Amino acid sequence: MTSPAPRTVRVARPGDVAALVDLIESAYRGERSRQGWTHEADLLAGQRTDPDMVASAVTAPDGVVLVAEQDGDLLACCQLERRDDHVYFGMFAVAPGRQGGGLGRELLAEAERYATQQWHAGEMRMTVIVQRDDLIAWYERRGYVRTGELSPFPYGDERFGVPLRPDLAFETLRKKLG
Repeated sequence: MTSPAPRTVRVARPGDVAALVDLIESAYRGERSRQGWTHEADLLAGQRTDPDMVASAVTAPDGVVLVAEQDGDLLACCQLERRDDHVYFGMFAVAPGRQGGGLGRELLAEAERYATQQWHAGEMRMTVIVQRDDLIAWYERRGYVRTGELSPFPYGDERFGVPLRPDLAFETLRKKLG
């Protein structure tokens, strides 16, 4: 019996878009997402992303999408975007059946390494839905700090989902790198 191939992390390519959309949707929306703990199925219905949004992230001149894969299967992904004084971290998804086993922690650490080594970034920022206390606590355990900076959820723009409650907002989290 052969052991499985090691997990690898690489930069996503345009040919990965369909698999990335499926991965992201499975981690956040619908019944499949309920297999994991990171879903937003109780907060939002509808889509989390679409092929155009993912393709834009994959081909962005000031960003990359990192993917973790094993035996040709995409297991996790995240987007990094260079901004003026920091790197923005987003589109983070881990396949529901792989959540809770350290893969997300490993990919987050790899994203931080990439931002530091490739772009000499001094800070990583992200936005998280404020109602996601469990997810915010997970990031805090990895060194991210709540800023209190809130931004509104894009109500009325169904490209980001259909809100199931009227009080959704994002909070910015940040972490100094290096």
